[in-house]
Amino acid sequence: MAKRSRVETELTVNQILDEAFKQILTIGFEAMSYTTLSAATGISRTGISHHFPRKTEFLVRLDERIGQFFIEGLDFSSIARLKQSWGALMQHPERKAVLKLFLSLSSSTDDNIKTLKSLNIVRDTAVAQFAEAGGQCIEQLIGHSVLALFNHGQAT
Repeated sequence: MAKRSRVETELTVNQILDEAFKQILTIGFEAMSYTTLSAATGISRTGISHHFPRKTEFLVRLDERIGQFFIEGLDFSSIARLKQSWGALMQHPERKAVLKLFLSLSSSTDDNIKTLKSLNIVRDTAVAQFAEAGGQCIEQLIGHSVLALFNHGQAT
């Protein structure tokens, strides 16, 4: 079999990552598997595992994209609008799925997961806009969200 070019390999990896991102948002990280990715992309499970030997590597590679997707749903024009947009975000299934993912990973013992920056990106954006009051606001919103998710039996 002919060796694949660097460009072809990069296209394959990006196709897998795009589908992984989509599945994380729609069916959740836990339900996403090499099998679901293979079925959606047409790439064999072996081919996928060649590029991503551990499932957590998807999160590492998608960390910034996940954080940016979450931030896109927030309005940083004022603290009041940030709080309001966070509440609206909690009604959006895909962004809520990202928050649930953040929470489920917070107790991980995997060293790669400990380096994920997604929630820090959200907090840092708020701090850049509103100084420490922004960081405290995000921390409060996360806390309220945790309680809401647990109270509604929706925590992972």
